Amino acid sequence: MKLVLASKNKKKLAEMNDILSHLGVEVCSEAEAGVDVEVEETGTTFEENSLLKARAVMEASGLPAIADDSGLCVDALNGAPGVYSARYGGPGLDDPGRVRLLLENMRGQMPRTCRFVSVITCCFPNGDVLSARGECEGTVAFTPMGEGGFGYDPVFVVEGGKTFAELTAEEKDAVSHRGAALRKLKAALRETLEGAKEC
Repeated sequence: MKLVLASKNKKKLAEMNDILSHLGVEVCSEAEAGVDVEVEETGTTFEENSLLKARAVMEASGLPAIADDSGLCVDALNGAPGVYSARYGGPGLDDPGRVRLLLENMRGQMPRTCRFVSVITCCFPNGDVLSARGECEGTVAFTPMGEGGFGYDPVFVVEGGKTFAELTAEEKDAVSHRGAALRKLKAALRETLEGAKEC
Protein backbone atom coordinates (compact mmCIF):
# COMPACT_ATOMS: atom_id res chain seq x y z
CA MET A 1 0.00 0.00 0.00
CA LYS A 2 1.18 3.50 -0.82
CA LEU A 3 0.27 6.52 1.31
CA VAL A 4 0.95 10.12 0.32
CA LEU A 5 2.31 12.29 3.12
CA ALA A 6 0.50 15.61 3.45
CA SER A 7 3.66 17.51 4.35
CA LYS A 8 6.83 18.85 2.73
CA ASN A 9 8.85 17.82 5.83
CA LYS A 10 11.43 15.22 4.74
CA LYS A 11 12.24 14.26 8.34
CA LYS A 12 8.58 13.43 9.02
CA LEU A 13 8.58 11.35 5.83
CA ALA A 14 11.62 9.39 7.04
CA GLU A 15 10.12 8.81 10.51
CA MET A 16 6.87 7.50 9.05
CA ASN A 17 8.62 5.18 6.60
CA ASP A 18 10.85 3.81 9.38
CA ILE A 19 7.82 2.66 11.36
CA LEU A 20 5.29 1.77 8.65
CA SER A 21 7.60 0.03 6.17
CA HIS A 22 7.40 -3.18 8.25
CA LEU A 23 3.74 -3.43 7.21
CA GLY A 24 4.61 -3.19 3.55
CA VAL A 25 3.34 0.39 3.57
CA GLU A 26 5.30 2.94 1.55
CA VAL A 27 4.90 6.61 2.43
CA CYS A 28 5.75 8.92 -0.47
CA SER A 29 6.00 12.68 -0.74
CA GLU A 30 3.44 14.93 -2.42
CA ALA A 31 6.00 15.59 -5.17
CA GLU A 32 6.36 11.84 -5.86
CA ALA A 33 2.55 11.64 -6.13
CA GLY A 34 2.50 14.59 -8.53
CA VAL A 35 0.61 16.98 -6.27
CA ASP A 36 1.45 20.17 -4.40
CA VAL A 37 -1.22 21.02 -1.85
CA GLU A 38 -1.24 24.00 0.51
CA VAL A 39 -3.82 23.45 3.24
CA GLU A 40 -5.02 26.27 5.45
CA GLU A 41 -4.95 24.86 8.97
CA THR A 42 -8.18 26.39 10.26
CA GLY A 43 -8.84 23.76 12.93
CA THR A 44 -8.56 24.49 16.64
CA THR A 45 -7.41 20.96 17.54
CA PHE A 46 -4.67 18.64 16.30
CA GLU A 47 -7.41 16.21 15.21
CA GLU A 48 -9.16 18.80 13.03
CA ASN A 49 -5.98 19.99 11.31
CA SER A 50 -4.69 16.47 10.71
CA LEU A 51 -7.97 15.51 9.03
CA LEU A 52 -8.02 18.69 6.92
CA LYS A 53 -4.53 17.98 5.54
CA ALA A 54 -5.04 14.25 4.91
CA ARG A 55 -8.39 14.77 3.18
CA ALA A 56 -7.07 17.55 0.92
CA VAL A 57 -4.08 15.51 -0.29
CA MET A 58 -6.21 12.37 -0.74
CA GLU A 59 -8.67 14.32 -2.89
CA ALA A 60 -5.87 15.92 -4.94
CA SER A 61 -3.91 12.70 -5.52
CA GLY A 62 -6.67 10.12 -5.62
CA LEU A 63 -4.49 8.01 -3.31
CA PRO A 64 -4.74 7.25 0.41
CA ALA A 65 -3.09 10.11 2.30
CA ILE A 66 -1.53 10.43 5.73
CA ALA A 67 -1.12 13.62 7.70
CA ASP A 68 0.43 14.48 11.03
CA ASP A 69 -0.52 17.53 13.05
CA SER A 70 1.68 17.97 16.05
CA GLY A 71 2.87 20.58 18.47
CA LEU A 72 4.33 21.46 21.83
CA CYS A 73 1.92 22.27 24.66
CA VAL A 74 3.55 24.12 27.57
CA ASP A 75 1.69 24.17 30.88
CA ALA A 76 3.07 27.56 32.04
CA LEU A 77 1.89 29.11 28.74
CA ASN A 78 -1.65 27.71 29.05
CA GLY A 79 -0.96 25.06 26.42
CA ALA A 80 0.75 27.35 23.91
CA PRO A 81 2.10 27.17 21.29
CA GLY A 82 -0.12 24.07 20.78
CA VAL A 83 -1.74 23.81 17.34
CA TYR A 84 0.10 27.00 16.36
CA SER A 85 3.56 25.49 17.05
CA ALA A 86 4.70 25.69 13.40
CA ARG A 87 3.40 29.27 13.13
CA TYR A 88 4.46 30.50 16.58
CA GLY A 89 5.59 34.13 16.38
CA GLY A 90 4.33 34.61 12.82
CA PRO A 91 5.54 33.73 9.32
CA GLY A 92 8.88 35.53 9.63
CA LEU A 93 10.39 33.01 12.07
CA ASP A 94 12.25 29.78 11.29
CA ASP A 95 12.67 26.87 13.72
CA PRO A 96 15.56 28.47 15.68
CA GLY A 97 13.59 31.72 15.85
CA ARG A 98 10.56 29.96 17.28
CA VAL A 99 12.76 28.20 19.84
CA ARG A 100 14.25 31.56 20.90
CA LEU A 101 10.76 33.06 21.24
CA LEU A 102 9.62 30.12 23.35
CA LEU A 103 12.62 30.46 25.67
CA GLU A 104 12.00 34.21 26.00
CA ASN A 105 8.36 33.59 26.90
CA MET A 106 9.44 30.95 29.43
CA ARG A 107 11.88 33.25 31.23
CA GLY A 108 11.03 33.07 34.94
CA GLN A 109 8.11 30.72 34.31
CA MET A 110 7.57 27.61 36.42
CA PRO A 111 6.79 24.80 36.13
CA ARG A 112 8.52 24.00 32.84
CA THR A 113 6.42 20.88 32.22
CA CYS A 114 5.12 20.32 28.71
CA ARG A 115 4.14 17.65 26.26
CA PHE A 116 4.49 16.97 22.58
CA VAL A 117 1.24 15.86 20.94
CA SER A 118 0.84 14.19 17.56
CA VAL A 119 -2.37 13.22 15.79
CA ILE A 120 -1.95 11.19 12.61
CA THR A 121 -4.85 10.68 10.24
CA CYS A 122 -5.21 8.46 7.16
CA CYS A 123 -7.92 9.24 4.62
CA PHE A 124 -8.84 6.70 1.97
CA PRO A 125 -10.64 7.33 -1.35
CA ASN A 126 -13.48 5.01 -0.25
CA GLY A 127 -14.28 7.37 2.65
CA ASP A 128 -12.57 5.40 5.43
CA VAL A 129 -10.64 7.42 8.01
CA LEU A 130 -8.13 6.14 10.57
CA SER A 131 -6.77 8.39 13.31
CA ALA A 132 -4.35 7.96 16.22
CA ARG A 133 -3.05 10.30 18.94
CA GLY A 134 0.28 10.07 20.75
CA GLU A 135 1.76 12.17 23.55
CA CYS A 136 5.18 12.48 25.17
CA GLU A 137 5.71 14.26 28.50
CA GLY A 138 8.78 16.41 29.08
CA THR A 139 10.10 19.76 30.26
CA VAL A 140 11.35 22.88 28.48
CA ALA A 141 15.14 23.21 28.62
CA PHE A 142 16.77 26.50 29.56
CA THR A 143 18.92 26.46 26.43
CA PRO A 144 18.93 24.44 23.17
CA MET A 145 20.95 21.20 23.26
CA GLY A 146 21.75 18.70 20.51
CA GLU A 147 22.08 18.77 16.74
CA GLY A 148 19.40 16.29 15.66
CA GLY A 149 15.67 16.46 15.14
CA PHE A 150 13.75 19.55 14.07
CA GLY A 151 11.34 22.14 15.43
CA TYR A 152 11.38 22.33 19.22
CA ASP A 153 13.45 19.13 19.64
CA PRO A 154 16.54 20.99 21.00
CA VAL A 155 14.57 22.32 24.00
CA PHE A 156 12.30 19.35 24.74
CA VAL A 157 13.82 17.32 27.58
CA VAL A 158 12.57 13.79 28.14
CA GLU A 159 13.04 11.40 31.05
CA GLY A 160 16.76 10.73 31.38
CA GLY A 161 17.73 14.36 30.89
CA LYS A 162 18.36 14.48 27.14
CA THR A 163 16.55 16.61 24.57
CA PHE A 164 14.95 15.04 21.52
CA ALA A 165 17.77 16.62 19.50
CA GLU A 166 20.33 14.63 21.52
CA LEU A 167 18.67 11.25 20.87
CA THR A 168 19.36 8.92 17.98
CA ALA A 169 16.50 8.40 15.53
CA GLU A 170 15.82 4.99 17.09
CA GLU A 171 15.79 6.39 20.65
CA LYS A 172 13.45 9.20 19.62
CA ASP A 173 11.04 6.87 17.77
CA ALA A 174 10.80 4.69 20.90
CA VAL A 175 9.55 7.52 23.14
CA SER A 176 8.23 10.28 20.89
CA HIS A 177 4.66 11.47 20.44
CA ARG A 178 4.84 10.73 16.70
CA GLY A 179 6.29 7.27 17.34
CA ALA A 180 3.42 6.51 19.76
CA ALA A 181 0.78 7.74 17.30
CA LEU A 182 2.37 5.83 14.42
CA ARG A 183 2.45 2.59 16.41
CA LYS A 184 -1.28 2.96 17.16
CA LEU A 185 -1.94 3.77 13.52
CA LYS A 186 0.19 0.82 12.44
CA ALA A 187 -2.04 -1.52 14.47
CA ALA A 188 -5.17 0.00 12.89
CA LEU A 189 -3.66 -0.25 9.39
CA ARG A 190 -2.73 -3.88 9.99
CA GLU A 191 -6.36 -4.66 10.86
CA THR A 192 -7.53 -2.79 7.76
CA LEU A 193 -5.08 -4.62 5.48
CA GLU A 194 -5.94 -8.01 6.97
CA GLY A 195 -9.65 -7.24 6.57
CA ALA A 196 -9.09 -6.33 2.93
CA LYS A 197 -7.32 -9.66 2.31
CA GLU A 198 -10.26 -11.58 3.76
CA CYS A 199 -12.78 -9.85 1.49
